[in-house]
Amino acid sequence: MNAQSNTRENSTSRRDFLKQTSGALAGAALAGAITTRAYAGGQNMIKVALVGCGGRGTGAAANALSTEGPTRLVAVADVFPQRLESSLKSLSKQFARQVDVPADRQFVGMDGYKKAIDLIAPGGVVLLATPPAFRPIHLEYAVAKGCHVFMEKSFAVDAPGIRRVLRAGEAAEKKNLKIAGGLMSRHYIPLEQAVQHLHDGLIGEVITCWAYREHGSVGFSPRPEGMSELANQIRNYSCFTWLNGSFILDWLIHNIDVCCWCKDAWPVSAQGQGGRQVRTKPDQLFDHYSVEYTFGDGTRLLAQGRHMDNCWGFFGDIIHGATGSAVLGEGIPDPRIFKGHQQTSDKLIWEYDGPRCNAYQHEHDLLFDAIRSDKPYNETERCAYAAMAGILGRMAAESGKLITWEEAMASDLELAPGLDQLTMDSEPPVGPDARGSYPIAMPGKTKVL
Repeated sequence: MNAQSNTRENSTSRRDFLKQTSGALAGAALAGAITTRAYAGGQNMIKVALVGCGGRGTGAAANALSTEGPTRLVAVADVFPQRLESSLKSLSKQFARQVDVPADRQFVGMDGYKKAIDLIAPGGVVLLATPPAFRPIHLEYAVAKGCHVFMEKSFAVDAPGIRRVLRAGEAAEKKNLKIAGGLMSRHYIPLEQAVQHLHDGLIGEVITCWAYREHGSVGFSPRPEGMSELANQIRNYSCFTWLNGSFILDWLIHNIDVCCWCKDAWPVSAQGQGGRQVRTKPDQLFDHYSVEYTFGDGTRLLAQGRHMDNCWGFFGDIIHGATGSAVLGEGIPDPRIFKGHQQTSDKLIWEYDGPRCNAYQHEHDLLFDAIRSDKPYNETERCAYAAMAGILGRMAAESGKLITWEEAMASDLELAPGLDQLTMDSEPPVGPDARGSYPIAMPGKTKVL
């Protein structure tokens, strides 16, 4: 079967993935130096705080409370009270004995994360699931307070944010704190096995990688009467670059990361294009991207993203090696490897035949096991670099320039300067003009460095 016509794979979403049954635990924690000895034993209660109570945050809390050993959700924070209440209602129904969050431990507002983290510090686990722009700020605070962290992707929206994340990860290492990132594909056992076969040379040297996310348009909710501009942008964070870092970062990050994993390298440069061809929603979102990344050995990765209705769709990665190819990545529940470059059943040379695996649960199982067993576990650098690859792609497409990794990493351009001081009464970093239109990046004119 040709990969591009595999409708069963194309239909798998993150929500569907969460419903899969969990497989057996596998894989060792990442290596790193242990410098302190404070950790939770196997039967000690681990306190959990949730910061960001949307669907992904609620899902992460459910995963955390489903790990082995006693856990208890004791604090939650969000900028929207109704979202906080909805999350707690859902979690309390599923985990009645593990949710202990009275009203005085429910925090609404921009500074709620501090209050929630303070309640579990030190030694607790904070789940960071707010829009990506806030991830560096929240991660820094959690590490400073001595908390272990699960941080959802994406991990920052610009190079200054990436550098903050990296510094926080280094500080966590020194404190023996465990940090996990929400690139769950890295902990999907069928994909782990497939990538290992590629690294072992099953299809020879990896020559090209293709990352795709092609589907219908990203939703947008009109601003309700009485809601502030800032609140409305946060509510529609996927549609504003300062909050989510762009479609190519926040939506393609998994499959860009998987391609770099298959290649076992990060790109050294990128050039590409993107634009807003059919989208009319009042936001900043490009509706298509095509970015060509170059690795140090001269081989290429093409990341192609489009969210337009009534167009061809595919969600996954295609990897070409010297003697074969692979179909894998997020959106591909059953990774497969083929002899040659036609992905047809008669060319199949490997497919996963083990138990099903819930990667969302597995990534939390690994984190909590590392905490209880005092194993080194710090995914910060890998997560930051995956995000940086997406940021590099955005910078190249928005500017129309060829940008090197070093140039991008050294950039001091912040998408939301002064974000640390933002309150719900503040004006957002971008606003609409008299016609209700927001600033859109213009290749050849937009400055990204």
